[in-house]
Amino acid sequence: MGEKNLTPLKALKAIYLNPKSLYAFSVSPATARPDSPVYANLQELKISLSNLPPHPHAPAVQITGEWETHKDNTGRFYYYNKTTQERTWKPPRCTKEPSRGESFSLTDHEWIKHVDDQGRPYYYSADGSRSEWELPKESTTPTKQNFPDVETSPSSPKHQSTDQEKYGVLNVTKITENGKKVRKNWTASWAVLQGASILFQGTGASWKFGGNQSKPEFTVDLKGASVEWAGKDKSSKKNVIELKTPSGTELLIQTENDNMIKEWYTALCNTIGIPILESEEPNEDNVPDSPIEKVGKDKHEKEKDHDSKKNRSVKQSSIDNSEQKKTKTKLKKFLTRRPTMQAVREKGYIKDPVFGSSLASLCQRENTTVPTFVKMCIDHIEEQGLDVDGLYRVSGNLAVIQKLRFAVTHDEKLDLNDSKWEDIHVITGALKMFFRELPEPLFTYNHFNDFVNAIKQEPRLRVQAVRDLIKQLPKPNQDTMQALFKHLKHVVETGEKNRMTVQSLAIVFGPTLLKPEQETGNIAIHTVYQNQIVELILLEYSSIFGR
Repeated sequence: MGEKNLTPLKALKAIYLNPKSLYAFSVSPATARPDSPVYANLQELKISLSNLPPHPHAPAVQITGEWETHKDNTGRFYYYNKTTQERTWKPPRCTKEPSRGESFSLTDHEWIKHVDDQGRPYYYSADGSRSEWELPKESTTPTKQNFPDVETSPSSPKHQSTDQEKYGVLNVTKITENGKKVRKNWTASWAVLQGASILFQGTGASWKFGGNQSKPEFTVDLKGASVEWAGKDKSSKKNVIELKTPSGTELLIQTENDNMIKEWYTALCNTIGIPILESEEPNEDNVPDSPIEKVGKDKHEKEKDHDSKKNRSVKQSSIDNSEQKKTKTKLKKFLTRRPTMQAVREKGYIKDPVFGSSLASLCQRENTTVPTFVKMCIDHIEEQGLDVDGLYRVSGNLAVIQKLRFAVTHDEKLDLNDSKWEDIHVITGALKMFFRELPEPLFTYNHFNDFVNAIKQEPRLRVQAVRDLIKQLPKPNQDTMQALFKHLKHVVETGEKNRMTVQSLAIVFGPTLLKPEQETGNIAIHTVYQNQIVELILLEYSSIFGR
């Protein structure tokens, strides 16, 4: 038995080359503790060494420190240490196998590596103009980029290079979806134009092959679509393409690169089948002027404005005085014949608003004692929303409530079952707004103190006092109050589902239905009385209204 001071790797190689000898080697102090022998199973070692990767015969695909990454004839990656001449299939800790989406910088192109459906690697340039089975020899050390892999693999590199298929990063936003306008939200997306579709995926995500494929954020079918350069009314950005589909989706596509956006425009037109006119260019209105151009343009505009002012003054002075007199005479006749406001209102050209009108005038106009809108809201809520949690307590969308407020006055065929008003809290919010905007509250100003004094009486006298006061109110106030409190009583009776109690409804409606004409320092005390009065009417509804 001989003894040598070798590294573990050289020791194992020596054993393999001379299997009849038994060696005990001292491992160098840099790798293990001193005089620590290394033993090996010769049979396993033979199998392991016989399956080693081949010696490198081509330039490395990647170099990381002392390790080089190579490929064998089957395309499998292996690793070679230049210093120790070690070869291994397993990536050393300091390296990792080149991944899909890796880019290789060349003198004139940047190449991205991908794999097709059969697992064969291929490379295509970042601008989508070229693709090759082998990485060109002039490539330098690969630099890692966060290019996402494309979900749909090509059948061959030749198929990749057609004008109808492009790849690249674009800024994109939807402005209409299914015929409805949506808020603009510009995002940088990896765009893939393939066949009759364009796919978009956020650049922060990766498109992977195999079982863990992730779907694109959205796909646009280009069949029957139209494409044109977008104007300033669509976006203030430059180089913006507007894409419209038959399904009602509109997209804006943009990039700062002038040549790239023209290539995308051409590719989209070719895919859709739209002829491209030579004069078609991005909207120049969106491209800012250079400082020199701007100075020249401003000077030209000033001269043009000065000339136009001179021309206008000459034209104005040339107008015949007789023509001016004729115009004045016609205006006078028109003004004297103009109908009065009352006549226009009677013919229905001008409609008095529902919100903000006094209860008496509104009911007189509608020939009823309970406003039509109040009855519509109550009927709709009792049919659709008595069991909705937080009824009247939860606020609806104020913007939609305002739209409903406008529609009440201007839409003769208002339908609360329309999908625009599907949120029941919008209906309850509009009803509360109606009572809040009455010029005089439902419990009139002149009876406010009387109702407060009535609630201060002994419990056995309160009901009779409140009932007598309600009978003194105008007929529209009495009937509207009865309809409203009958409805609120139904809300309380469904309290197990909507979780609304007498007390919670009193808090909501007290300050709305009952308030003094001028607020004093007793706001907190008034609030207590307002709530108590509404609470009493709800609890004693049958005694007060007699049914």
